[in-house]
Amino acid sequence: LRESTMLMLIIGMSLLYAYVMSYLHISQSAAAAIVAMQLSKWVLLVTILALVIVLGFFLPPVSIILMTAPIILPPLKAAGFDLVWFGVVMTITMEMGLIHPPVGLNIFVIKNIAPDIPLSNIIWGTLPFVILMAVAILILCLVPGIAMWLPNTLLPTTR
Repeated sequence: LRESTMLMLIIGMSLLYAYVMSYLHISQSAAAAIVAMQLSKWVLLVTILALVIVLGFFLPPVSIILMTAPIILPPLKAAGFDLVWFGVVMTITMEMGLIHPPVGLNIFVIKNIAPDIPLSNIIWGTLPFVILMAVAILILCLVPGIAMWLPNTLLPTTR
């Protein structure tokens, strides 16, 4: 009961935090500022992914998508990125933000599930996964066909 209550409190507070950030237009303003910089194609992508990682520290993925997608998708499409591919990359990036120290939400969820494990051990335990996710994002950027193989196979007429 105690662990479930703590998990629900963490999730509830993250949703409240997402609502406050949305109400104050913090995420939208940050995304709009990035788009207004008129960056090159790959610098724009790296900047947006960095914003998504930082937002992933504090917000659940659904909130990040709802707050930033309407602002960042048109410039990405205009830069020539496939939006399905970007969705795959953004999903991995958001999940990386959830386990990335120092503020990743899932780190504290794990701490509440296993209170006998020190927080430092949990943080050090997440770092290999953060590194693997970063490598996966890099590979997906270099070889976008990996992410697009299944959609192109299932829906060959739309791609």
